[in-house]
Amino acid sequence: MKRRTALKQLAGLGAIGLRFSHPLNFNDTIKTRIIPASGEELPMVGLGTWRTFDVGSSEAERAPLVNVLKTLTGQGGSVVDSSPMYGRSEGVVGDLASQLGIVSKLFMSTKVWTSGKQAGIEQMETSMRRMKKSRMDLMQIHNLVDWQTHMQTLRDWREQGKIRYIGITHYMESAYDNMERIMKNYPIDFIQLNYSIISRTAEKSILPLAKDSGIAVLINRPYEGGSLFAKIKGKTLPEWAGDFDCQSWGQFFLKFILSNHAVTCVIPGTSKPHHMADNLGAGMGILPNQVMREKMTGYVENL
Repeated sequence: MKRRTALKQLAGLGAIGLRFSHPLNFNDTIKTRIIPASGEELPMVGLGTWRTFDVGSSEAERAPLVNVLKTLTGQGGSVVDSSPMYGRSEGVVGDLASQLGIVSKLFMSTKVWTSGKQAGIEQMETSMRRMKKSRMDLMQIHNLVDWQTHMQTLRDWREQGKIRYIGITHYMESAYDNMERIMKNYPIDFIQLNYSIISRTAEKSILPLAKDSGIAVLINRPYEGGSLFAKIKGKTLPEWAGDFDCQSWGQFFLKFILSNHAVTCVIPGTSKPHHMADNLGAGMGILPNQVMREKMTGYVENL
């Protein structure tokens, strides 16, 4: 089931009579969390660009993405995450941000995804040119590829002021042990990993370690590649979701993630402005407490 269909069904049910502790509107701005390494505030909901920003140069392809970025920044968002692995996404982000005059407003993150010191340097320099950033906000080692080599370069570049923060990423839970070893032994600022209401392995040790170690956390794949929307096909959003200002299934899934206070920012990908607006709504209002989190997981597991 596509998310668009789920949102239409919700609207057709008149928001199914949900109670809202703090009625929301999209003139609100999203809440922030602190980056432990600096104390800088970062909006809790951002934008991933895998597949969604890998488009050509035609106006028809790019116009919706312009509006996605306008929606993001218009409601207080700033985080945009990309990678050289994501096809043309870095260049599209840079072009559109420059066109809109918002490069300086965005917290841009990308990754190094190659082997060898010089190859890594050249790839990172290319990424920064594509994204129109003379100083990258966050540079991450993508899926830990040749991480020992790149770690030294990233630390040097951070010291030189070429990048502001450094981090590591992986999408497989089998890599968490290695990520934890790096977190314990290297002064990194961020990790990026997968975490969702049905994939909660990260709760066991890596998220608590990040919180205790003062490492910021970006979360990708919050919707399990869209499969969570198939899981709730034909299902009504529970009335008690209104108790934590939840207006849609998308917000339900994101608010669960954000209610784990080790998480700094969640970065769902989208090419649709109305999905961007809905995602941002998850960073507004109140978040579920621990009792409600358990109720949420039980509800979804029983669907």
